[in-house]
Amino acid sequence: MYKNSQISRLSRRRFVATSVGVAAGLIGSGRLNAQTGSSATDGNHLAVGKGIFKSVKWGMIQVPGSVREKFDLMKTLGYDGMELVSPIGLDAAEVRAASEATGMPVHGVVDTKHWKIRLSDPDPKIREQGRGFLEQSLRESEAFGGNAVLLVPGKVTGDDETHDDVWSRSIAEIRKVLPLASRLGVRVLIENVWNGFCETPEQFRDYLDEMDSPWVGAYFDIGNVRKFSPSEDWIRTLGSHIVKVDVKDWGVKNGFCKIGDGDVNWLAVRKALHEIGFTGWSTAEVSGGDRERLADIFARMNRVLGATAK
Repeated sequence: MYKNSQISRLSRRRFVATSVGVAAGLIGSGRLNAQTGSSATDGNHLAVGKGIFKSVKWGMIQVPGSVREKFDLMKTLGYDGMELVSPIGLDAAEVRAASEATGMPVHGVVDTKHWKIRLSDPDPKIREQGRGFLEQSLRESEAFGGNAVLLVPGKVTGDDETHDDVWSRSIAEIRKVLPLASRLGVRVLIENVWNGFCETPEQFRDYLDEMDSPWVGAYFDIGNVRKFSPSEDWIRTLGSHIVKVDVKDWGVKNGFCKIGDGDVNWLAVRKALHEIGFTGWSTAEVSGGDRERLADIFARMNRVLGATAK
């Protein structure tokens, strides 16, 4: 189903230029310095540039408190905004009030139903349910002030859910929600994960090209792809398809690990992001925790990408 298409990329680039996203990074261990090549005096530090905004997934904030108190905490730690999930059960007015009071925007939500209730399921009724949750996520993102929904489009599971099945079924369902997405001003962003689907950057690019819509883009996960090939190669291939970035690390010896402790070549990632002119939202997707842990994540994000929104 995938092919090396070159469909209508100019309009997408123009759209993406107004709303793209990326990652940022932290902390100084000997291994981290070797990976990032970014000490203050080594001459190799390459900041991606201004306009790099940092956030975490809502579930990573494992600190008791109200919505407003959590917003206050993350602002104090230096984060620029929040990413919520859908469905979440929070009052939109309360979230909006916390966002306005702290100046911390909700930049989007994660569709949490996409793994089990898949758009690629062989049962059309399940696919319809999955599309319903995606529509709910689009509406909740808009209600919270967000501009995107993170979506996993399906999973390769066997003969009745092959790579071609995930490709065709998910595209068919996503296309059905695009009128709603455009009306709300909320984009559908596809995340690359370990689901047996589009495990090369060329496949992922061609999958997005086939939908040929400014309302569909990539929510690029830097750490997830390192298992398959260098993250920086994906960045260059996907280019302006990338709208937002998840920040995590992965290594052959230690699997998913603290940001900066894996095999991601962060200096090369920074250079690639710089080359494609990438700016926007980056979101940590790692194990969360208390205030100390969240502060460490923020520092690591700043370190690995040398980026600042200020």
